[in-house]
Amino acid sequence: NIALLANYWRGFLPHTIFMCPNAPYKCKKKNTFMWFNPNENDQKSLKRVIKSVEVLNKFLDEVKNEYNLQDENLIIGGFSQGCMITLKAGIRRKKKVKLIIGYSGKIIDKKYLDLNLNSKPNICLFHGDQDKIVKPDYLYEAKKFLKSRKFNVKAKMFKKCDHKISREGANLGLNFIKNFF
Repeated sequence: NIALLANYWRGFLPHTIFMCPNAPYKCKKKNTFMWFNPNENDQKSLKRVIKSVEVLNKFLDEVKNEYNLQDENLIIGGFSQGCMITLKAGIRRKKKVKLIIGYSGKIIDKKYLDLNLNSKPNICLFHGDQDKIVKPDYLYEAKKFLKSRKFNVKAKMFKKCDHKISREGANLGLNFIKNFF
């Protein structure tokens, strides 16, 4: 849960606002949400992805307005589906956010993303080499895709780590945030 990570980071970044929005679609499991349904056919799933990107960017604009922030003050991130949507949303924004931090995700629909590259934020990606939910190779695919488009990308594969945010990943993410401010 990304909210647990935000609570951990909050102790080191006391003057930072952390927001953890729920994904827009409810899961069958009580009190859980998803950004898209990976079991749907590609077209229906991609429509949900695009809608989720719009929902997240609208949320970011509301936060900016409420707290009188600029895009360059925003760091956005996510885990698993949240990482996938955050990458798409952050790159699609007209004005560059400061940083995107993604854990255990991948780039969805590279063709669509190529047509919607509006900004090039700094990006940090992390993944566990034992992940059975989102294949670890997606880390290298994302890094290659982004580097080929001249993004500043840092990536780290964690040994003996499954589909989770490791302690080392939480600390590296925190250090990246500190280094960008």
